[in-house]
Amino acid sequence: MQGMRVLLGITGGIAAYKVAFLIRLLKKSGADVKCILTPASSDFISPIVVSTLSENPVGIEFWNKSDGTWNNHVEYGLWADVFVIAPLTANTLSKMAIGSCDNLLLATYLSMKTKTIVAPAMDLDMYAHPTTSRNIKQIEQDGVEVIPAESGELASGLDGTGRMAEPETIFERVQAFFTKNQDPRLAGKHVLITAGPTHEAIDPVRFIGNYSSGKMGYAIAEQFLAEGARVTLVSGPSKLQLVHPNLTLIRIKSAQEMLEVVQKNWNDCDFGVFAAAVADYRPADVAEQKIKKSSGELTIRLIKNPDVLLWAGTNKTKQIVIGFALETNDLESNAQKKITKKNLNFIVMNTLQDEGAGFGYDTNKISILDDRNNTVSFELKTKTEVANDIVAYLKKYI
Repeated sequence: MQGMRVLLGITGGIAAYKVAFLIRLLKKSGADVKCILTPASSDFISPIVVSTLSENPVGIEFWNKSDGTWNNHVEYGLWADVFVIAPLTANTLSKMAIGSCDNLLLATYLSMKTKTIVAPAMDLDMYAHPTTSRNIKQIEQDGVEVIPAESGELASGLDGTGRMAEPETIFERVQAFFTKNQDPRLAGKHVLITAGPTHEAIDPVRFIGNYSSGKMGYAIAEQFLAEGARVTLVSGPSKLQLVHPNLTLIRIKSAQEMLEVVQKNWNDCDFGVFAAAVADYRPADVAEQKIKKSSGELTIRLIKNPDVLLWAGTNKTKQIVIGFALETNDLESNAQKKITKKNLNFIVMNTLQDEGAGFGYDTNKISILDDRNNTVSFELKTKTEVANDIVAYLKKYI
């Protein structure tokens, strides 16, 4: 599970002490682990222990009173590849079943974009109660995977069914989830992705650029990594960070630098996704010293940059090439021309005319056109969801 992101929710049951062993198993497998505790669970396992073992801060309340920062449940939901709640008490189970949301863990559950797996733990009479059975059936209908409680000696001194599944069992179910959800068409494949803007130097302190943040390209990289692919991410200047054992992140500034990196890595690639907003032109002459202000006008002569996407499409052998087009007019016509001219398999098109789409936003609204004369349009979605749509389209295409 190298690099997989497991969000672990811990509720207030005596079985919480076993979670320390589960965290160790997950970390040893290479997973990145973050933990959310209900306020009651800290009576059963120390947040310091959980934070130390997971190597990440622990979320308990929405607000950290010590420094005034906010634990963002939406960000937890976007970050995680899977949400595991262990132990799951009868109280939290009932709240999940009815959609109650009175703590950080439950708010995160309601914000999850991926799978939730739970391991119930309670006394045998509670576990056998019709209400519990009904609540378990309800969350299963909602898509939650339930690891049944095991039989054995309970904290009450009674012997019966209600023990939380052992950490090894939970670990195996999480491991099986990742194995099952990695598409063999993408797992192990090499994907080259470009992201962000390029900066074309005018002098040592000035450049020509654009407003691209790189968010779309980085979201696509995350989606491919979740599918088990190897990703080379060629990023123009961006504040974004992404760390994963299957990721090679190469930072560049100019279009020429991006082209050179693409050329170096192209033969080994199976897929190319060109989401970067590459500058079409660059200054013909770059001043060695900062250009001083003068009373007259300043004219900068621009020359054409290399077309990275055109090079990739022209030089593809086995690769499937996906381009991006930000259009302001004649949207489909211009996008279709790019498919033909640049020898693309399909193109992802959006426009600045759609509110919430384009540079800098956390959302995007796209249409996909392919070389088989298919066109599919999508509603405005988060860029994480858009990345999922793009990768899903690729899987259907191949």
